[in-house]
Amino acid sequence: MAWDTAKTRRLILDAAVGEFAAHGPEAARMDRIAATAGVNKERIYSYFGNKRQMFAIVLTTELERLAEAVPLDEKAARDLGEYAGQVFDYHRAHPHFVRLLHWEGLHSAGEGPVAAEAERTAHYAEKIAALARAQQSGDLDTRLAARELLYSVIVLAGWWFATPQLRRMLMPDLDDDPDGQRAALVRIVRRLGDPPH
Repeated sequence: MAWDTAKTRRLILDAAVGEFAAHGPEAARMDRIAATAGVNKERIYSYFGNKRQMFAIVLTTELERLAEAVPLDEKAARDLGEYAGQVFDYHRAHPHFVRLLHWEGLHSAGEGPVAAEAERTAHYAEKIAALARAQQSGDLDTRLAARELLYSVIVLAGWWFATPQLRRMLMPDLDDDPDGQRAALVRIVRRLGDPPH
């Protein structure tokens, strides 16, 4: 029986996402990833390298999945609130993503390069350019720079999941209401991006 390399890689990657989201890059254990994936630990090293390399691959893969699921082009930028709502929906369906980014930030302490930094910076530059075009066409407010708008959307959409305790304290009426949380986010981002009348 032939070995299904693609399936094995997928099983390892899925197991690694859960392990790194739960424990971070330092406390994650390759033997737990192997056990969850149902493979020999040596397969992980042969396919993905060491733990640090594995974390970089996990993070890069998850970032690509988000970018593919919720693209930001000029059309999407015209309703920035709805785009933020779609990012919220993605985070709600994939709560591990925000945790992975937090682990990356904690691990790097904001210093030094991070996984695929040049590629990620270029990807964000494309999104900033889409927002700038929407601003130039009059669909978005120009009082904030396009990069400030993008940063605001990323933070606002993810923070609902990063700090649920703040949500509970500040908006207890929305704590068990994800649709209400989404509506509030869309409203906030529309206020940020809508041109003044």
